[in-house]
Formats: sequence, C-alpha cells, structure tokens
Amino acid sequence: MTTRPFSCQESLFEDASLQTFELSGAELVLLTAVWSRVEGDRLCKKLIGELDWRQDKISMFGQSHDVPRLNAWYGDPGRSYSWSGIAMDPSPWTSTLHEVKKRVSELADTEFNSVLANLYRDGNDKVDWHADDEEVLGVNPVIASVSLGAARKFRIRRKDRSSQPIDISLKSGDVLIMSGSTQRYWEHQVPRTKKVTEPRVNLTFRKVTSSA
Repeated sequence: MTTRPFSCQESLFEDASLQTFELSGAELVLLTAVWSRVEGDRLCKKLIGELDWRQDKISMFGQSHDVPRLNAWYGDPGRSYSWSGIAMDPSPWTSTLHEVKKRVSELADTEFNSVLANLYRDGNDKVDWHADDEEVLGVNPVIASVSLGAARKFRIRRKDRSSQPIDISLKSGDVLIMSGSTQRYWEHQVPRTKKVTEPRVNLTFRKVTSSA
C-alpha cells in the first residue's frame, strides 16, 4: 500500500490523501477525509433522517430472514436494481444525495446514475461476502463507496482464495473507489463487530447500464 497527498483542481478535495493497494486483478483507491470527520458525522445523521429506509428479507436454506442492515435505492428514472432476489426501484435523488454524487463523480471521473444506501445501525449489522458484479452494472464497473459515521472494517479477498484477506478501516468521510476487474476477481464484506455501537451510513454509487 502506498500513500500520498491527493491533488485535485477542486479545493474541496485538497485535504484528502490517496492510498492505493497492490492487489492482483483489482484496482482500489482509498481517499481519506474527503469530508472531515465532523462533516461526515453530520451527513450520516442527516441521511439517517432523510432517506426512505427499508427492511428487506432474504431467503436462506428455505427460511426467510431480515437483511442485517437497512437499505435504500436512489437514482435516475428507470435505473432499477436487484440483488439476491430483492428488486429495488429508484427513489428520486434528494438534494443531499445529489450533492454527494456530484463530489464523488468528480473524484472517480465517472457519471454515476444510482446509489445503494446501507444503514448499519450498530456493529451487529453487517454485509456478507459478495461482489458487485450484477449484469446491469456492466463489465468492469466503477463503484464509489462513501463511509459516514462509525468507522467499520472493510475486508476484501480474492474469489479463488489465492491470498489472505485484506482489512481496510473505513472512517467517516472516506471514499473507497473500486474499478477495473475488481468485482470479477475479488469479493468483500463488512463483518459484524461488538466494538461498534454507533450507526454508519454507506453510500455505494454505481452506474446502472439498463433496468434490472
């Protein structure tokens, strides 16, 4: 892993730093403190109150279980999305999400048209191993993940288990950008932890190429 200051013409990014990771078949960039910790925590509280959160259920081994976090899907008209049998139609962009999208799109040099918002209410909420490799995201999708609120561990590993998992601490105001063949060869999770008691909002911006 290497670290250096992240430079951008926009002054709002001048305090961010860039970390890159040398991973076979993956392109990961971590921008720390794109928003200050204070700004990130404020955005977290604002989005918890503003977004239309939903409690989905998922079927496993013939039984129905609550997804261990809350979700919300926002985006341009017609940019529907589905995962693990759960269909999501986009709600219109809120002004807050639109401003975050504008900032992240400049960082990633990608015009995102949708976002999956996840609310981890505390350390008991999690997301299991998966890759963002749905067909509607296209080949080699760019995924920009914004972390707000409580710091959580992001764990990534190769699908073929040819190397040990890597842990990345994502703090409030950080942005992790995954691109290239990352989703093809790697998968990631946010594991459960007893150490975290505060909420976290995660915004994963995507570009849906067609309706799900």
